[in-house]
Amino acid sequence: MDKFIFAQGQFPNVFFWFTVIAVAWSLPWKGVALWKAAQNRDRCWFVALLLINTLAMLDILYTYVWSKKKK
Repeated sequence: MDKFIFAQGQFPNVFFWFTVIAVAWSLPWKGVALWKAAQNRDRCWFVALLLINTLAMLDILYTYVWSKKKK
């Protein structure tokens, strides 16, 4: 049982580092996407991006696909 990978408290350490990496990855993308949504006055997108956490997938798609500057 000692050779089990998550034995004796190793799982919380793995979970901690996964969380740190996920936050470090998604926070800048969320910031850029929220900034673009605010600049384009897309209220629905702003609320959706603020509330839905998809590890930056929705944020990246909004930034490059749907956030074209309105004329």
